[in-house]
Order: sequence, then structure tokens, then C-alpha cells
Amino acid sequence: MYQYVGMFMVVFAAVIFVFLGSIEGFSTKGQPCTYSTGTCKPALYTALFSTASFLLGAITSLVSGFLGMKIATYANARTTLEARKGVGKAFITAFRSGAVMGFLLSSSGLVVLYITINVFKMYYGDDWEGLFESITGYGLGGSSMALFGRVGGGIYTKAADVGADLVGKVERNIPEDDPRNPAVIADNVGDNVGDIAGMGSDLFGSYAESSCAALVVASISSFGINHDFTAMCYPLLVSSVGIIVCLLTTLFATDFFEIKAASEIEPALKKQLIISTALMTIGVAVISWLALPAKFTIFNFGAQKDVSNWGLFFCVAVGLWAGLIIGFVTEYYTSNAYSPVQDVADSCRTGAATNVIFGLALGYKSVIIPIFAIAVSIYVSFSIAAMYGIAMAALGMLSTMATGLAIDAYGPISDNAGGIAEMAGMSHRIRERTDALDAAGNTTAAIGKGFAIGSAALVSLALFGAFVSRAGVKVVDVLSPKVFIGLIVGAMLPYWFSAMTMKSVGSAALKMVEEVRRQFNTIPGLMEGTAKPDYATCVKISTDASIKEMIPPGALVMLTPLIVGTLFGVETLSGVLAGALVSGVQIAISASNTGGAWDNAKKYIEAGNSEHARSLGPKGSDCHKAAVIGDTIGDPLKDTSGPSLNILIKLMAVESLVFAPFFATYGGVLFR
Repeated sequence: MYQYVGMFMVVFAAVIFVFLGSIEGFSTKGQPCTYSTGTCKPALYTALFSTASFLLGAITSLVSGFLGMKIATYANARTTLEARKGVGKAFITAFRSGAVMGFLLSSSGLVVLYITINVFKMYYGDDWEGLFESITGYGLGGSSMALFGRVGGGIYTKAADVGADLVGKVERNIPEDDPRNPAVIADNVGDNVGDIAGMGSDLFGSYAESSCAALVVASISSFGINHDFTAMCYPLLVSSVGIIVCLLTTLFATDFFEIKAASEIEPALKKQLIISTALMTIGVAVISWLALPAKFTIFNFGAQKDVSNWGLFFCVAVGLWAGLIIGFVTEYYTSNAYSPVQDVADSCRTGAATNVIFGLALGYKSVIIPIFAIAVSIYVSFSIAAMYGIAMAALGMLSTMATGLAIDAYGPISDNAGGIAEMAGMSHRIRERTDALDAAGNTTAAIGKGFAIGSAALVSLALFGAFVSRAGVKVVDVLSPKVFIGLIVGAMLPYWFSAMTMKSVGSAALKMVEEVRRQFNTIPGLMEGTAKPDYATCVKISTDASIKEMIPPGALVMLTPLIVGTLFGVETLSGVLAGALVSGVQIAISASNTGGAWDNAKKYIEAGNSEHARSLGPKGSDCHKAAVIGDTIGDPLKDTSGPSLNILIKLMAVESLVFAPFFATYGGVLFR
């Protein structure tokens, strides 16, 4: 897969260079600056540096995804072995492994960005406008790799998961992760590809983009015009405080308090979020006071707006706490400790159809509070510091990313530890412990997705603001037909994209189900456990499907801004970006929560921990089979379409920002 992505990187890097270099006809003469006085560096060199930062962002994203998978693979088996000593020891191993990945990702993103800025500064000197415009390629590189990781990984893991569940659990009545099931290896490999590499590169992309959006707006504000480098680096300082805060926070889970029972796991993980948010609020207040001048101006669509350092502190804090609210609302709707998921489980009494109806309703309902939280943070941060405020709110939400990723990666690590215990034939006590870790991990994975979607909404709005500023659009008028057609087409794109990814999972799962059935029917002694299944064929089905099927959705996202910007111009493109943002966020939240709720409703029935759960029947009952069907439908929603949509809205916005100078010069061929 990395081979194909590498080819894409080279081709797209060439596209960036040709498009941006052609603005001044590939001339090497300096040009007058747009926002500050004096001469800026030639467009040809900005094209060259944008291409370099694109490649840097892409490589950093790929390397962090690859290292994340390596860490997770080592951690899976270690967690299984630690589970022999008790649930507390297994929890510490799984959580620390997730934390290693979280810190690796957030620190590598920060270090590479900081070094890149300083290296580019040697050439650009005082031309900060050109310098930070060329840095935007870094966000584009990070996010384009995340798209392939999320879509390709999501198709890989869910094709295997659906195939393994439908034939293994529903038709053959064998337990989950049973070594007799031919798709079981592909399923476990897929967890690492989709949930670890995909999630890692997704949050890395969000971080890179929100930093780039903030830096672009700051470079044409008083920070950039007065060449105040410390204030200019405020977005990076917020992230570095975040890493220190998360380091302290992880000690609360592993060193200060010991986990003795399975029921303590979920509260411990939730405390991580609360502690990191509270400490981060203090950290941001200190850094705002030390790094920023008391009064400064921020660029606001052609004018300069007066802002104070405390104003920016509020912007970051609003994003930070909105993230926490979104996390807890997601948890309420997807954890089987609360009534929404228990109602979904209860609806399985009357079969799969009512389960599906209840699950869909839950997903739609779970959108309400997160959208209000996002709306409030947008209004407050924009009122204080215009588009820069929104970019800082997004960075606030992502500032505790190391903890968020630790909690998120913990889920698939525990899941695979359970798979290893089952396949190695270890005692059922160990499987019960890994299942307890996994159930908490499922909810925390949903919280992680909530964070990713919420931050994506703020990030893409900040990028949209930076794009409008760079393209020189003073106002986006919804009543203008050019903008309105963009809006309505943009709102359709997330549906088109979801259709592609869902169908890809469906057709790959179809092949997988047929292959698993074929093996059960034709390999003598497979059900008795005397013969071994052919795991390699199932792995090949998943691999081939993910490589082939990730191309059309990827092309849709990457080509839309280029085609719309070139043919219809920047006004229509701003409509497309706004439309995709507004509809994409809603579908992403509902899809990911619906899938999470169905999954946990199934686990609620399987665990049988309460009187109500036991009344719904043991594994293999009709009620349980209805829950498995719901879970199977939810798989592509929660792990492929939902999480990939937040990359769609960010990627289109950051790509438009990188190509903004080209669209402003040559765009709108059809409307001339």
C-alpha cells in the first residue's frame, strides 16, 4: 500500500509545483507583497518550497502511521501476557503502548514543523508572507496521507470483520477470534491498519492543518508584519505545552492510582480527559501571558482587528472545553453503561429491523449537542479574534492530542490482545480480562472519533478563512448563484464519498464471506479443529480490496477543489467548501455514533453483566444474532465512512488554501 501512496505523492508534488510556479509564468523576479510593504520572493520559489513542505508532511504522516502500527503489534502480545497477572497489569501495558504512540505523533509533528519553518526562514528572510504560505503544503501532505490511511485501512479491516462475524458467529456459532475462522488473522491485522495508522495520521493531519491555518493568518497580522517570532510561534507553543500536560496526565493512569477491578477502567480513562483539559487550561493561560504582547491586531477579511492576549487564551480554552463536551456526549451515546445503548440492545428482542431503526435514531440524535458545542466555540472565538481565533480553538481541541491518541490506540491494542488469547487457547479468565479492557476501549475509540470530527469542523473552517483571505475574496455572498450552486454541490459530496466507501466495504465483505464459507465447506476437519484454515487468501482479499477501492474516493476529494477552482473560480469553490463542511460534520458524527452504539449493544448482551442483559439471552440466541447484524451494518459506518469524512472536509479546505494563488489568478474559466 505504501508503494502506491508513494507514487501518488510524487505525482501530486509535481502538480503543486506546476500550478503554483505558473502564476508568474515561472519567472524568478521578486513581486510586490499582497499585505505588507516591500518586495516578496518570486512565486516560482514559493512553489518549490510548498512542494517540499508537502512531501515533508506526507512523509511525517506515513512514518508516524508506520511506527504506530509497529508499537501496536509489539503491545498486543505483551498485553495478553500481562493479563495472566490481572486486569490492572494488562491495562497499564495497553495504555502505556498507546501513550508511546500519542507522544511520538504529537512531538514528531511539532518538531518537523518547527525545523521546516526555521530552514525556510534562511531563504525567505523578512518575507514572512511567502514563508508561511509555503508552509501550508505541510498540512496538505499530512492530510492526503491520512485520507489513504483511513479509507484504505477502513476498507481492509471492515471487509475482514464483516466476513468473520457473519459466517463465524451467525452461521457457524463459533466464538469471536476463533482460530478456526479463516478471516480472523485479516481481522486482527486490520485493527492495526485502520484504527492505529488511520487514526494517527488523521489527528496528525488535523494538527498540521490547524497550525498552518493559524500561521497563515498570523503572518498577515501584526505578528507577521512586525516580525515578532515568539508571538508568531504561539500555535506551536500551545501544542508543546499540551505535550508536557499530557505527560503529567498519563502518570495519573499508570503511577498515581492502581487499577484493581475491571469496573475501574472506564472511569480511569475518562479522568485522563478531565485532568488533561484542566491542566491544559492553566498551561495555556501561562503561555498566553508570557509569549504574546498585551495588545496586537489580527487580520480580519481586509481589516485589522484589535485583540488582547487574554482574548486568545479564551479562544484556545473554548476549543479545549468544547472538545471535552463532545467527548462526553459521544461517550453517553455509545457506552453500554447508559440508557441509549441499553435501549438499542433491548430493541433486539424483536429482531434486527428494530435494532437498525433504534440505532439510526440514536446516531441522528447524538449530533445535537456536539453541533451546539462547535457552534458556540465558533461564535466566541470568531468574535474575539476572527479566523485566527477559530484556528486557535481547533488547536485548543487538539492540544491534548497525546492523551486522546493514548486512549484511542488503547482500544485496538486490547481488542487484539483478546484475539491472541482466544487463538492461543489461553484460559477463559484471560479472555474475560481482555474483553473488559476491550469494552472500555470501544467507548474510548468513539470518544477519540468525536474529538477528531469536532476538531476537523473547526480546522476546516479556519482553513476556509485562510483560503478566503489568500484568494482575496472580501465577502462570500450566499445569494449569489455562483456561491449557491457551490453550496448545494458541496453538501452532496459527503454523501457521494460515503456511498463509495460503504459500497467498497460491502463488495470486499461479499468476497470475504464467500471465501470463508468455501473454506468451511471444503476443508475437511476445519470445524473440528484438526485442520488449519487458509488465512493467507483472506488477507489477500482484504489487501487487494483496500488498495483498489481507496483510489476512487481519494480521487473525488483531491480533484474536486482543482476542478471547481479552475473552471468555476474562487467564489463557487468557497460555496463547495462551506457546503461540504456543514453536511459532512453531521453525517460523520451520526455514522460514527450509530456504529459505536450497535457494537456496544452487542457487547452488552454478550457480557450479560446485569439482569436486563441476561434476559436478552446468551451468545447465539436470536436476540444476540440480531445484535450481531446491527454491529455488522455499523462496522463500515463507524470505521470507514464516518472517520474518513472528517478528512474529506479538512483536505478539500487545505488543498484550496495551497492552490489559492493559482485560482485567484487563473480560476473561473467558465464564468469569464
